[in-house]
Amino acid sequence: MNELPDRGTRDQPELDWKEGGVPVSTRFDDPYFSLAGGLAETGHVFLAGNDLPARLRPGFHVAELGFGTGLNLLALARIATVPLRFTSFEAFPMSAVQMERAHAAFPELAGLAAQLRAGWPGRSMQVGLVEARVVIGDVRQTLPAWDGQADAWFLDGFSPAKNPEMWGEDVLAEIGRHTAPCGSFATYTAAGHVRRGLAAAGFTVERRAGFAGKRHMSVGIFQG
Repeated sequence: MNELPDRGTRDQPELDWKEGGVPVSTRFDDPYFSLAGGLAETGHVFLAGNDLPARLRPGFHVAELGFGTGLNLLALARIATVPLRFTSFEAFPMSAVQMERAHAAFPELAGLAAQLRAGWPGRSMQVGLVEARVVIGDVRQTLPAWDGQADAWFLDGFSPAKNPEMWGEDVLAEIGRHTAPCGSFATYTAAGHVRRGLAAAGFTVERRAGFAGKRHMSVGIFQG
C-alpha cells in the first residue's frame, strides 16, 4: 500500500463532540453527520438518493466531496455485494484517533470501520468489497486534476452557507465533467445556487423530502 507522506497535525480538523459521539467542526461550525442519526441520514440521502443498491454492478464508481469520518464509505461497503470503487475528496482529514472516536457511535459498522482505519491514511484502502481512495487537498485544485468519472456522487461537504468554496460554480461544473453518462448525484442541501449550478453542469435536478424533518434535499441525473 502506498502511504501518504506524514502530514503531522497541520491539516487535522479541530473538533467539538456532541452527545452521542457526533463530531462538530469548529472551523465550519457544522456537524459531520446528523444529530438525528448519521447512518440513517446516509441511507436516506446518499444511498436512496442515488438509487443504491439497485444500480450497483462490478466496478461501479462512487465519488464524494467531503470524506469526513468515512461514514458514507462504510454505509456503501455495508450494502456492497460486488466489487466497487470509491473516490473521496477531503481538505481536512481526521486523524485515526478522531476517526475511531467518531466510529464508536456505529457499533454495527465496527468491522468495516476497523478496515478503514487500518489503511488510513492510504492512497488505496480496501473496505469490504470497496476499493477506496481519498484525495487530500483543496477540491478546487484536486478535482480538476482527477482523471476519473463517477457513476454516482455523494455531495457531502459542510453547509454551503458555511463552506461556500466547495459549492462554487467552478466545482459544480467539474462534477459534471467527471460524471459518466446517466450518472447521478445526491446531496442533503436544496440551496438554490447549488441546484442551479448542478443544472448548468448538465444534471436534471429535483428536490425530494429531506432527512429527519429537513424539508428538502436534491438529487439529479447527468444528461451531458
